[in-house]
Amino acid sequence: MYDRILLSTDGTVASEQAEAHALNLAVTHDATLHVLYVVDEDVVTAYSGDEYVDEAESPEHGLEEHGEETLSELRHRASEADVDIETVVRHGYPAETIVEYADDCEADLLVLGTKRRPEEYRALLGSVTDRVLRLTTRPATVVKTEVSE
Repeated sequence: MYDRILLSTDGTVASEQAEAHALNLAVTHDATLHVLYVVDEDVVTAYSGDEYVDEAESPEHGLEEHGEETLSELRHRASEADVDIETVVRHGYPAETIVEYADDCEADLLVLGTKRRPEEYRALLGSVTDRVLRLTTRPATVVKTEVSE
């Protein structure tokens, strides 16, 4: 049923259960797992950079490093599960970048994690997952994680 599954992860607690779910789906369907980590341009451009001595201390570098560590761990877990995996780090606005990548790789299913938060919080700020669901025409599975605030 699924040949290409796209997992978008940010390496946070909200993504952990989505990562496990995506790996299980890939095993069950003998699918290739595409894993995307987006370096959020809003975070990168929010800082002037004046306070950093060199590029290695910048938020962009830190996010890239976190992305590579997250993807490395997922490659290891996929290898143990005998799942074909393709990983990529892209720069951009998360929701739009996820939808574009899903189209590029012709994903049969998107797997997204989200933190379960109070309705007031969502009404005020929304989430990347909510925006992806509004933008994509592809099937998607949302894996919710309870968090304490």
